[in-house]
Amino acid sequence: MMKRSGFYPRLVVDADGGSAVGQAGGVLLTGAVRASGLDVALSAALAPWRARFATHDPAEVLLDLAVTLALGGDACSDLASVRAEPAVSAQVASDPTASRTLARLAGDADKVLTAIDGARAVARARVWDAAGANAPDHDRDARRPLVIDLDATLVTAHSEKENAAPTFKRGFGFHPLCAFVDHGPEGTGEPLSIHLRPGNAGSNTAADHLQVITSALAQIPGPTRGKSVLVRIDGAGGSHQVIEALTRRRLAYSVGFTLPEHTPDLLKRIPEPVWAPALDAHDEVRDGAWVAELTDLMDLSSWPAGMRVIVRKERPHPGAQLRFEDVDGMRITAFVTNSRTGQLADLELRHRRRARCEDRIRIAKDTGLTNLPLKTFDANRIWCAIVALAAEITAWMGMLALHDHDARRWEPKALRFRLFTIPATLARSGRRVRLHLAARSPWAPLALDGLTRLENLAPG
Repeated sequence: MMKRSGFYPRLVVDADGGSAVGQAGGVLLTGAVRASGLDVALSAALAPWRARFATHDPAEVLLDLAVTLALGGDACSDLASVRAEPAVSAQVASDPTASRTLARLAGDADKVLTAIDGARAVARARVWDAAGANAPDHDRDARRPLVIDLDATLVTAHSEKENAAPTFKRGFGFHPLCAFVDHGPEGTGEPLSIHLRPGNAGSNTAADHLQVITSALAQIPGPTRGKSVLVRIDGAGGSHQVIEALTRRRLAYSVGFTLPEHTPDLLKRIPEPVWAPALDAHDEVRDGAWVAELTDLMDLSSWPAGMRVIVRKERPHPGAQLRFEDVDGMRITAFVTNSRTGQLADLELRHRRRARCEDRIRIAKDTGLTNLPLKTFDANRIWCAIVALAAEITAWMGMLALHDHDARRWEPKALRFRLFTIPATLARSGRRVRLHLAARSPWAPLALDGLTRLENLAPG
């Protein structure tokens, strides 16, 4: 009987493999780029910044970096992993070429970012049209609006980068404000705008919120006025300027709101039977939580007409500490909306689902936003645009190729572990190159189905 010396087989390992391909499932990302037409649109948009006699198109460099981030990279040098597979990724620019390209684009950042945003909008319109019933704007109306979420986050800087500054949480870095379109429970959402700001930028700066809202609306195909578009923001957006701007655009809104100091007196004026049970995340009655409307009990003459104030009270979770604004042992929160239809509990649940935006930010940070690797502020603005490209390529892949599978909801970690790292080998016959995905991979059939769908959508 042979005595075992460990749990795993002892292998003889070398680096002589010539036909093996790492991260072969990443072809789903390049397939999504082709299906969306993003490569063609971005190339045309960035044509003015292509150097004479340059081998690499600036759009190609940005998309290669975006694919690198989607696969798990977080710095320009991680292009090496994509560059190592020329049969799958074509000719990827060298690190110095990529660095020079980013520096050239950063030298004209405002116009470059406008061009990139224009190409993204063109590609998004094509993707949503191709997705049909799986697109976030399918059959949107006042009862089922397209939802745009805004939220800010902190990005730590580990060196003296331009415009890095102390943050309100006593860190050091940047404070970008982001907008995402909500895919609901069906998907992971996609970024519309990532507005880079210094670390000391205010949380409730109205001008920044209005700039991001404008940029986000420019990314939406079709009409961007009316109650079929809902903008959700936390309390940082609860200013007169933001609410008035949303009202002028005739958009629906659901925005966190700071209640006045005499809130305890207001709450006492609400009869107990008026409080309606709140709902939990599964549309079931939430024990120990109630909602009511404060609109008629407040002086809202200085606010836009049609604004409603809805308040929620709930018993704090065990161990939770009460805050200064809590009343009679109850956690008190409020938001404002101009929606006239729907039960209070439904409107309040819709507002609380803004928490999905935190998941979208987590995905963006897992796709290159955790660290801004470049020195100048404008270069890092370009980097944020690359992060947006990486996140939306991934979202479009799910929308177009994986829409009937749970994989559409997978976040980057799951996608990388299950799909993108499928091993494969290359076989050449005549002028054709065939990629053989490993038959032992449990996710190979899913990848093949997705690739077939993307190939059918790609322009001829």
